[in-house]
Amino acid sequence: MDILSHIALGLQVAGSPGNLFYCLIGVLLGTIIGVLPGIGPTATVAMLLPITFSLSPEAALIMLAGIYYGSAYGGSTTAILINLPGEASASVTTLDGYQMALKGRPGAALSVAAVGSFVAGCVATLLIAMFAVPLTRIALDFGPAEYFSLIILGLVSSVTLAHGSIAKALAMILLGLLLGTVGTDIYAGVPRFTFGFYELAEGLSIVPLAVGLFGVAEILRNLGLPMGNDVDAIKVTSLFPNRSEARASVKPILRGTVIGSLLGVLPGGGALLSSFASYTIEKKLSKHPEMFGNGAIEGVAGPESANNAGAQTSFIPMLTLGIPSNGVMALMIGALMIQGIQPGPNVVNTNPELFWGLIVSMWIGNLMLVVLNLPLVGLWVKMLSVPYKVLFPSIMVFSAIGAYTVSFNSFDVYAITAFGLGGYILIRLGCEPVPLLLGFVLGPLLEENLRRATIMSQGNLSIFVNSPISAGLIVAAAIMLAVVALPYFSRKREEVFVED
Repeated sequence: MDILSHIALGLQVAGSPGNLFYCLIGVLLGTIIGVLPGIGPTATVAMLLPITFSLSPEAALIMLAGIYYGSAYGGSTTAILINLPGEASASVTTLDGYQMALKGRPGAALSVAAVGSFVAGCVATLLIAMFAVPLTRIALDFGPAEYFSLIILGLVSSVTLAHGSIAKALAMILLGLLLGTVGTDIYAGVPRFTFGFYELAEGLSIVPLAVGLFGVAEILRNLGLPMGNDVDAIKVTSLFPNRSEARASVKPILRGTVIGSLLGVLPGGGALLSSFASYTIEKKLSKHPEMFGNGAIEGVAGPESANNAGAQTSFIPMLTLGIPSNGVMALMIGALMIQGIQPGPNVVNTNPELFWGLIVSMWIGNLMLVVLNLPLVGLWVKMLSVPYKVLFPSIMVFSAIGAYTVSFNSFDVYAITAFGLGGYILIRLGCEPVPLLLGFVLGPLLEENLRRATIMSQGNLSIFVNSPISAGLIVAAAIMLAVVALPYFSRKREEVFVED
């Protein structure tokens, strides 16, 4: 089948009434949680994982994907109107978007952000459609040694590209790997680290872990933050940019699309990093760099395009290799596992309807977002007036009920509480939970390929360097660790993520 027949299959799946409905639900929820600060797509996807158990695989992935890239759209709305980014990757947009709003041009900033996001999302989705199948074919030739080295590179990359302390991120990776070993040994068949709890015989479930770490812990953290917002500070009168603003936005949108498409596939904070990189490049290329920070339309168009392109292309390693590039992708792998689907390069062959339906749904979802975001901008901002003392308890109850209904096991509710309190402590200590989740998801896969490779080589570890691909991946991981330890690189990381 060529790419046109693949897209036709995807259109047939994504265009069905049921999947269109879940795509709409996904982008609506994504916009809402993008607008509301303090929740975020990771927490939302984590809390909705239990619901996907009752959906078809296609509907579940389409809805969760819509939440992810929809939040990238929604985050720009409050960033521009009230100087409050609903999403971390929208923090760069506040620098010039809010200044444009103060100068009476909020509508122009919103429309340029929406158009840039739409163009970037469509182009990035096209890249997924073009390169997904070739990458899966390459991945199918990987043996256990190559997969082990690839996972090592992914974990190292997620540490070096993530913001925060490198040492703490490494500790979180190791903790996640340790939690991933809980359960029954895959070869010996004996229980490990279960401490006598029969509920842990099959290992820790991703649902209570994710809901606790990203739902409950984030809620506990945000309860201690001020939540008052002046939602009536800026009035939107016109949504159309003038001719000079439209002309000045074209090249930043194209450059941001390219930057985001390339950086989005990187593990860690690819989408966040791409928005900062785009802003820096636009400022350096501008003939009037003094305008940046004072309402430059390029400072909105470039980062928003890069942000959304990065959000879309982050699906590439998840779909083709089964390797998550960020926390949301790790949760989507969890959703596949809940559906009984083994993530990896075989998905395109065993579940082509899921694979291509998800890709085509991204085009449909991006179109929905443009139609929804601009006309309803007043409604999205008004949502900020919802009292958090009402919102947060409702989320907590919903999370507990959802986790319980997956297996009707009260142990999962206790696990949510434990992981929520543990996650809150980690956040207070300055530790990011995302590397822990990546380690937890990739840990069993890492162990399985390590043991398979050593069994094949009869315990000879040279198998990991005899293969050129495996050796190259290990060398790349070692170089990344060495480079990140350099003082210059450490300073640059702090400068890039200082706004987060």
